[in-house]
Amino acid sequence: MGEIATLTGAAICAGARPNDLITSVAPLDRAGASDLSFLDSSRFADVLPSTRAGACLMHERFESRAPSGMNVLRARDPYRAFVIVARHLFESSLRPASPYESNGIDPRAIVHPSAKLGLDTTVDPGAVIGPRAVIGARTVVGANAVIGADVQIGQDCSIGPGSSVIHAIIGDNVICHPGCHIGQDGFRYLTGKDGHVKVPQIGRVIIQDDVEIGAGSAIDRGGLGDTCIGEGTKIDNLVHIAHNVTIGRHCIITGQCGIAGSVTVGDHVMFGGQAGVADHLSIGSGAMIGAKSGVVSNVPAGERWLGYPAWPGREFLRAMTKLRKVAIEGTVKRKPNGA
Repeated sequence: MGEIATLTGAAICAGARPNDLITSVAPLDRAGASDLSFLDSSRFADVLPSTRAGACLMHERFESRAPSGMNVLRARDPYRAFVIVARHLFESSLRPASPYESNGIDPRAIVHPSAKLGLDTTVDPGAVIGPRAVIGARTVVGANAVIGADVQIGQDCSIGPGSSVIHAIIGDNVICHPGCHIGQDGFRYLTGKDGHVKVPQIGRVIIQDDVEIGAGSAIDRGGLGDTCIGEGTKIDNLVHIAHNVTIGRHCIITGQCGIAGSVTVGDHVMFGGQAGVADHLSIGSGAMIGAKSGVVSNVPAGERWLGYPAWPGREFLRAMTKLRKVAIEGTVKRKPNGA
């Protein structure tokens, strides 16, 4: 308890027992005597009186509803404090380990003689590492992953099972979850009546430090230049980023988004699930794109856009309100006499 307060800056409330041992974390409805939980919303306050949690981080306004005997820690941001503790208790879960639970280079992996692997690198069975590839210290290459010729991967990275990384340079502390595909050709053809002529793709993918890429996502190499993913950006599962795209620092791109070729995205941009962006557009820093939105024009910095096609958020919501009103009025007018 005392260590939790030190880690998070939370205040131990009157009646709490600082020497109680907390060994895990859990939600309020499933927590036990050795678990830490949190409460930061009135939506879940009804669970508080019946919880069996040994300790709970909460706002001051909920303290009077806490069950007798529970250790209460007052926190300005309970969930953020809860995450700090969870990260401390389960540090090993922050970076995927070898699914095969091995260390070193498995004899069933295929590593080209010219490849260079750093200290304490792990290469699982079935992985293939191509000519002149360079992989930094403590990086894990999962089973059946493929690292192409001349690829550079930094330190403390994780390349998930079944992933492929070609034509790429990857920084430190990058996580690629299972089934990621990085550096394959972009989708570019010249169309004509006699068929489709492939346009050569000769660029790379550059991924900066502390990027995380979800399972099944694909990032295409550049056509002439490079596709770039900025430092600290987090990409969810099943996302497609096309050739020549530049993503800024600390962006959030959630599941099933698609970003077409040559789009430029600023820093700290957030995309809701299944959002799509047409090619050659610019999205300014700090912008937010709503779920299922279809962006077909440039988005200024700091704005929130919604809908298909996407509009500035306030305009979209006003239009939807008017449309709904018209639809309801039209339904009323069409009712038969006496209805």
